[in-house]
Amino acid sequence: MTTTVVRVDDIDVVRQGNLLLDSISLTVREGEHWALLGANGAGKSTLLGMVGAVTHPTRGTVEILGETLGRVDLRELRTLLGHVNPRHPLHSPLRVSDVVLTGLTNSVEPVPRWSPTPAERAEADRLLSMLGMAGKAEMRWPTLSQGERGRTLIARSLMPKPRLLLLDEPATGLDLAAREQLLSALDTLRLEHPELATVLVTHHLEELPASTTHAMLLRAGQCVGSGPADEVLTTDRVSKCFDHPVRISRTDGRWSARAERVAPAA
Repeated sequence: MTTTVVRVDDIDVVRQGNLLLDSISLTVREGEHWALLGANGAGKSTLLGMVGAVTHPTRGTVEILGETLGRVDLRELRTLLGHVNPRHPLHSPLRVSDVVLTGLTNSVEPVPRWSPTPAERAEADRLLSMLGMAGKAEMRWPTLSQGERGRTLIARSLMPKPRLLLLDEPATGLDLAAREQLLSALDTLRLEHPELATVLVTHHLEELPASTTHAMLLRAGQCVGSGPADEVLTTDRVSKCFDHPVRISRTDGRWSARAERVAPAA
């Protein structure tokens, strides 16, 4: 039986009197790759905060790696998760390899008097190579493109060998080539780590890797579709989610959305 990594059971989230999530349930199992989609303000980041052990729900239950929020130290639980934030707050000119190694200490900068083992350095190099960053371990963080930073941060998040990887709009700010390199790297990652579960947040279907297995559509804090990706990412459901008529197609495993042509006025 496949192991459950995340179980969100009928949660509500209320902040300052506003209902941000309304009766949301989600189960993520080992090896599943979920996409959370919806317009701005739909509740995607709020739900990711629950799944990432950052915040608690107002009502309902959230279990992550067998631990229930409210009964576990969130800081300790977060060390077992991989979280890729494209707004990583690093400002110093660290080498790429050192950025990746900070994933072991869960810190932005290297921890004083801490030194990685040769095996840990070799693992950092392996992950960089797998993600298309071979030969760039000595480059400095400020010189990297946005796409190179994204792939470096994915390698960093994988250093502690998490069972769950969270990707918060990883294609933000990427040009076409960088986006395609990132999505290809995610497909490779998922192939080489079949036990890993992932949850990816995005506004755009074009930013979904072909390896996406499941999807949830959120609109104004409510779920308008959840389950296997091909059953959820349909023309009717996506149109309802974004409150705009679009036509959904899938080619070579990748999704695209086009606005329905509006007939000219008579």
